[in-house]
Amino acid sequence: MRSEALENIITMLRAQATERGDAEMTIDEWREAYDGLGGLLPAAEGVPVESVDAAGVPAEWIGAGDGPVVVYVHGGGYCIGSLDSHRPMLTHLASAIGGRVLAVDYRLAPEHPFPAALDDACTAYRWVLAGGVEPSRVVVAGDSAGGGLTLATVVALRDAGDPLPAAGVCLSPWADLTQSGSTMAEKADADPMVHAEDLDRWAAAYAGADGDPAASGLSPVFADLSGLPPLLVEVGTAEVLLDDARRVAERARAAGVDVTLFEGEDLIHVWHFFAGAVPEADEGITRVAEFVRRHAGG
Repeated sequence: MRSEALENIITMLRAQATERGDAEMTIDEWREAYDGLGGLLPAAEGVPVESVDAAGVPAEWIGAGDGPVVVYVHGGGYCIGSLDSHRPMLTHLASAIGGRVLAVDYRLAPEHPFPAALDDACTAYRWVLAGGVEPSRVVVAGDSAGGGLTLATVVALRDAGDPLPAAGVCLSPWADLTQSGSTMAEKADADPMVHAEDLDRWAAAYAGADGDPAASGLSPVFADLSGLPPLLVEVGTAEVLLDDARRVAERARAAGVDVTLFEGEDLIHVWHFFAGAVPEADEGITRVAEFVRRHAGG
């Protein structure tokens, strides 16, 4: 059974979507709304935040512990989301891991279609290593589009011959921009956050005029996943991207990857986003932190 706090969040999300008329919103309006949602959430106390230039990619160091480092790429359909939207959530993650999170402010579509986001994520990861952090202490993580971008980033690093991170974390990953997953329709009424028509719009924007949404760099569920480090994949059973997460886990396991798949019963898309306000989110952050420390804690 979902907590009262989560039920209240779901009621708020549905009311906001009706009031805003999501289908008619411009990208700028979406960006303002998403950043505003993050601004309503409580940050963890006493966690420092420092703006940095990660080899030309704007970013923030969140946290100051000497534990693992998480390179985090936010969600938002490759078109929305920012340092502002995810800062509260990531303060909780940094506190839980006893280390630091590098929040990556990668370029967004439609102004910057594929491969801009992927290039920025790889650049930020390489910048962390160039600063003296051992790859065995680094985890790449992200939610929604950032979950798909996490997978695409680790694949790109493998293909380029870079040292791979200790692990990857994909929260409610959007890993198939063709929207071919069975739960895209099956869970449409249950999901208060993600709608197929919005994903179609964002997929087209990220792919660009000449891009192919089925290409493995955009839809890493179709990529060769062999040789990747251990993965944690978390997804709710009340979201349209449930099948994306299941297929990522299935394909990675078939390729010999050590995969932990957590399906949160009746949980919504990236419930971790509401850390500090919803008990299920706090439990999710704790679970992610345990995985990070287990694989990159030294």
